[in-house]
Amino acid sequence: MLGVFVLAASLLILDKMLRLFDFVATEGGPIGVVFKMLATMMPEYASLAIPLGLLLGVLFAFRKLATTSELDILRAVGLSYGRLLRVPYAIAAVLIAVNIALVFYIQPISRYWYERLDYELRSGALGASIKVGEFTTLKDRMALRIERSEDEGRRLIGIFARFANDKGQVLSISAREGSFLATKDNPDTIILRLTDGIIVQDMGTESGPRVLSFTRHDLPIDLPMVEKFRSRGDAEREYILPELLRIGWGGNQTSEEQRDGSQASFNFRLVEVIMMLLMPLLGVALAIPPKRSTSALGVFVSIVMVVAYHKINQYAQDVATLGRVDPTLALWAPFALFAALIIWMYWRVAYVPGGQAIGALEAAFAKLAKRIRAVMSRRTSHRPLQPAPAE
Repeated sequence: MLGVFVLAASLLILDKMLRLFDFVATEGGPIGVVFKMLATMMPEYASLAIPLGLLLGVLFAFRKLATTSELDILRAVGLSYGRLLRVPYAIAAVLIAVNIALVFYIQPISRYWYERLDYELRSGALGASIKVGEFTTLKDRMALRIERSEDEGRRLIGIFARFANDKGQVLSISAREGSFLATKDNPDTIILRLTDGIIVQDMGTESGPRVLSFTRHDLPIDLPMVEKFRSRGDAEREYILPELLRIGWGGNQTSEEQRDGSQASFNFRLVEVIMMLLMPLLGVALAIPPKRSTSALGVFVSIVMVVAYHKINQYAQDVATLGRVDPTLALWAPFALFAALIIWMYWRVAYVPGGQAIGALEAAFAKLAKRIRAVMSRRTSHRPLQPAPAE
């Protein structure tokens, strides 16, 4: 179960990791922020990976018992499926508690921190304001360009800076190298220490520009002002449980759009948690292959069912947030259908002699596999023999 959880979480973050690397590279930010953003997304991925881990853990355990005929022995000595499911449900209770903490408390806060990191990266607060090889405008009066950087940005090579003021005076500076230094007195200003360069000062007069050379020159630069990031609660997914209840059922204190969004978010999170109670039943229903068969079709079907149901819930939440459908109906109607299907599948396996939850799919899959093997064996048998090499 833990192995499946790690695998599912890894697969879920792979695509997000690639997009984040591309985004950070485009914005010019540090690579370390990618891992910070992925860490803030882990609670959201874990809320789906935990049910998958529980489901496949139960499925593989009962599948091993079934394929080794140990399940038949346990059933013959009077142990029912309900008795065998006591330990899986004990594990499920612990995981449900963990998932409640994730979806109602940890996930909203981590989502807010993800949005904050994204904002800081776009605004340049993470060191992405000055990009190598491009002209950067600061305070609308200064243009700065750096050819390349070394030692993780501590050494800058090929620097050009241009200043202009309201009087038409222009100051152009070029230097071989330089480095940024922080100031203790004013955190909004940094010092660009330049080495081996030339200053061209155009005062806008008839006397022409003045040219000065220097071996070291300290250039103060005012950092661009970064607006303070908003407070938590811009979207319903950033609300924790008490806030959802207060906004969703707050009466006339909140608008209708806020109530619909909060109720949709609350019902979405609740059905995602309660759905875990059905995972042991679904695992048992899909774990037992037909007699004298080692088909693994149930593993594939279980993953498809859980992921498809999760996507249906996400769509229902979006529709309910827009106010088109009542949030309770939009989220609990699919849950009722999903629960009825799982209970029927479990009843077929547990109480119908020789019953199979996906017997029709197993038969069709067996016929398809048989035909594929026949075609492959026919191609192998008709393959022309290669002549033996001459001695």
